[in-house]
Amino acid sequence: MPSTPTLRLLTAVLLAVVTLAAFAQQASAPAGPAADADEPAMLETATFAGGCFWCMEGPFDALEGVIATTAGYTGGTLPNPTYEQVSAGGTGHAESVQVTYDPQRVSYEKLLEVFWHNIDPTVADQQFCDHGNQYRTAIFYHNDTQKQAAEASLAALEQSKPFKAPIKTALVKAGPFYVAEDYHQDYYKKNPLRYKFYRYNCGRDKRLVELWGSAGH
Repeated sequence: MPSTPTLRLLTAVLLAVVTLAAFAQQASAPAGPAADADEPAMLETATFAGGCFWCMEGPFDALEGVIATTAGYTGGTLPNPTYEQVSAGGTGHAESVQVTYDPQRVSYEKLLEVFWHNIDPTVADQQFCDHGNQYRTAIFYHNDTQKQAAEASLAALEQSKPFKAPIKTALVKAGPFYVAEDYHQDYYKKNPLRYKFYRYNCGRDKRLVELWGSAGH
């Protein structure tokens, strides 16, 4: 039988081994609820037609919570249309932007506000210097929540609008969205001088200020 000092030493060593094993098991255990912070955000999509899609990406890109914008075509009947086909008219498509956003960081209502302040909602089948059905304005809602928010936004605007003309922007259920050619994506970044020249000559900013005052653009 071990002596008392020896027994005490063995007991201390055993306790140390058990304690180290417990710490090791705790360290290797899977993370609990705190691991949810590393999960990717649940992103949503919004789609708007506001005339030339070159001019509609920038205002949304500037919003915190917007992950990406994509120029494209929607609202028509021709599958996989090209820019030449859409710009010539007859396909039913409108030049549009699709906005991918994090609803925890930016609301759909905020996207609607930015949309209104970057279009002329008083005209049909045109925007500024661009004429044709392909340049109409529209909100393409993706679900009932977006539809209700768009209807509420339109109703509120009808009551508070700073201009007298009626609003002609349509609310339409979203359908297939076709991504535009690569050279149209982020055009305002890739070709800033040409973009600014086009925008100025089209009278876009001047008209936005006339409609919305300092809130325009």
